[in-house]
Amino acid sequence: MIHVLVVDDDRMVCAHLRTILGAAPDIEVVGEAYDGAEAVEAVVRLRPDVVLMDLRMPDVDGLAAIERIAGFTAPPRMIALTTFDADEYVLRALQAGAVGFLLKSTPPEDLVALVRVGNAGHTVLSPEAAQRLVGAQDSRQQARERVGALTERELEVLGLLGAGRSNLQIARRLHLSEATVKGYVSRLLVKLDCDNRTQAGLLAHEAGLDSADA
Repeated sequence: MIHVLVVDDDRMVCAHLRTILGAAPDIEVVGEAYDGAEAVEAVVRLRPDVVLMDLRMPDVDGLAAIERIAGFTAPPRMIALTTFDADEYVLRALQAGAVGFLLKSTPPEDLVALVRVGNAGHTVLSPEAAQRLVGAQDSRQQARERVGALTERELEVLGLLGAGRSNLQIARRLHLSEATVKGYVSRLLVKLDCDNRTQAGLLAHEAGLDSADA
């Protein structure tokens, strides 16, 4: 028997999921939680095998809850369940510790099958989420290739651009003059074939350069 905890701030969604999963002979919904904090407590109390975790919730959201639960000894399999299929949510949920990502529009029969797959320890992605993930990975790889020829200092400047820093803020951070930073930015725009610093900042974000300095 697969014991499942359902987490969503919409109680109707929880009831819907309970009905779908409860119809399967090998799945039992052992509890519900309505925000991330309740989810963490419920995992400790109920010891589920699988957690279906909504990502967008008030107070403690699903991503934060996934990160906390992933730190437990022998944590349950966590599957992110959301209406949002944006690339950043797919990647962040998986990076936080989820074994998969399903959209709430996933058909009932697919949901049951994918819960079984997740319980077995395999990566679970709905077809839409899989397409988004592949697209995001391709985009990040292309961005990294574009910045691959930059020097270490240029990468630092670009990363700070991606984090939304001004020339003056970058200068202070890197202990350079503002004029020197302006020169770096100008050269970066030429090297990366970007029309302006906004485009360069977006490229930095796609390449993952802004995460450490955000």
